[in-house]
Amino acid sequence: MLNLEGGKELHLAISGEIWAVLSAAAWAVDSILVRKGTEYSNASTAAFISFLINVAALVPLVLYYYSFAEILQPGNLYFVASGMIQPAMVRVLFYMAIIRLGVSRAGPVRGTAPLFTVALAFFILGDRPGLVVYLGGLITVVGTWMVSYERPGEKAWRKIDLMYPLGAAFLASISQNIRKLGLNITAAPLLASTVSITTSFVCLTGSLAVSGGFKSLKFRGGCLPYYCSAAIFALFGQFFTFRALHFGQLSVVSPIINTTPLFIILFTAAFLRAEEKLNRLVVIGAVMIVGGIALITGR
Repeated sequence: MLNLEGGKELHLAISGEIWAVLSAAAWAVDSILVRKGTEYSNASTAAFISFLINVAALVPLVLYYYSFAEILQPGNLYFVASGMIQPAMVRVLFYMAIIRLGVSRAGPVRGTAPLFTVALAFFILGDRPGLVVYLGGLITVVGTWMVSYERPGEKAWRKIDLMYPLGAAFLASISQNIRKLGLNITAAPLLASTVSITTSFVCLTGSLAVSGGFKSLKFRGGCLPYYCSAAIFALFGQFFTFRALHFGQLSVVSPIINTTPLFIILFTAAFLRAEEKLNRLVVIGAVMIVGGIALITGR
């Protein structure tokens, strides 16, 4: 049940695990649609359309369901901080990765975020996890190598471009922890999602205004159906992620959310056969990444 302002209630008797599965699937569809749209435009345009549609859909809902006191409560500053990182920088980096590397490579590599979480805890907080976590890290690294390996018949790409999905994964690992801290205080996933995405939209728009980047936006007709549809799935993916984090245990829902690479490989095989080359190595690598992340987050 979602308690809303003015006595309004939305009854959604769905477990955190189901929300996590829906989140993983929604983000995978978003990735596939962005990949299709990049034939006509670029990553900045995809991110701008995604943020704009998300803000236009969520802000009126929040203004209707929540009081200004709830919107302005200090706990929401966590989501402002999170929004400066994700989806602002994370989504732009990931969309760049899709363009440079293809979605079947960028998606699984982006899914390594929990590995960075463990690494940060190890070096900064002095956390020393058990052997299972180290095994999960090794499996994840091997899986990432298998997915990143050059495939026969694909167009050339640069190894340095792997920094885009890896950078997105690193930043996402930071943002996820900030989100969880905020949700422990506010217990309002819809409001949290709206604050984060609105902050990201303001950051992106400000960045484009200062740098003159508005000229780089390409609203060509061919990209709009894909980017607008992707924005809708990103909207649901964002909301489902917050619902999963709020209603489920982090150690349980995080591995499920990170099954997005498997959905991406499945949808790539179904809808991008002409654009991307898949082989057994890629599929095994994606499964290894998801399995390794499950070991890491399930400690």
